[in-house]
Amino acid sequence: MHNLLKGKRGIITGALDQNSIAWKVAEKAHEQGATFVLTNAPIAMRMGEINALAEKTGSQIIPADATNVDDLANLYEKAQEILGGKIDFVLHSIGMSVNIRKNIPYTESNYDYFMKGIDVSALSLHKMLSVAKKMDAINEGGSVVALTYMAAQRTYPFYTDMADIKAMLESIARSFGYHYGVEKKVRINTVSQSPTKTTAGTGIKGFGDFYDYADSIAPLGNADAESCADYCITLFSDLTRMVTMQNLFHDGGYSSTGVSSEIMERLSAE
Repeated sequence: MHNLLKGKRGIITGALDQNSIAWKVAEKAHEQGATFVLTNAPIAMRMGEINALAEKTGSQIIPADATNVDDLANLYEKAQEILGGKIDFVLHSIGMSVNIRKNIPYTESNYDYFMKGIDVSALSLHKMLSVAKKMDAINEGGSVVALTYMAAQRTYPFYTDMADIKAMLESIARSFGYHYGVEKKVRINTVSQSPTKTTAGTGIKGFGDFYDYADSIAPLGNADAESCADYCITLFSDLTRMVTMQNLFHDGGYSSTGVSSEIMERLSAE
């Protein structure tokens, strides 16, 4: 299907480079007829290649710190000016753990770092939704999607404090999804993606081994960033207008598989 997002306006956060899911979402949204603005924290913009994406998709960039309410208000105001109306979809693709970056074990977490991670990776969604609701910036029937990971439900030792943070992110999607749904029919969902070879993902210790493990468990194999982007596009479209407050697994069946024949055969051979 083509032009699934024709006439829709959006905000896409977190596009850092060509490996990021947000980057792929922007490319797919452009292909499907949407217009949108790109945004990221100023420091992340200096590290990434967002200008090339803006040129490719004919988009403008609005720098914003997603933890800063004033920045978010400016983001929504300018986005509506640039796009010519209210917003139809928002991608929240924001995650950062200082504890992981500094290789601090979960049981010895630095709590200042922990709180920073909560603010950046989870409370930022609440702030983005709260500001949008107060400004009435999202159209009725609009869609917000936040990216998460199933470590919010099951223990993955290497994911440390980010597991707790993602659990909070998913809870915010459900809680805010109720209120925004009742008042404005705005949909809010999280997508729990496979291990993905993004800049952030590959920075996690042992990621390569776990990527191969998950790929061996999932009947369809790991879902890549491009297929995740396709899924996000369907959630932005009118085809999913009754889907909200859900944590949706996009992982090739990994989350529903206890063990695979491939893993059993591998263990038997050892």
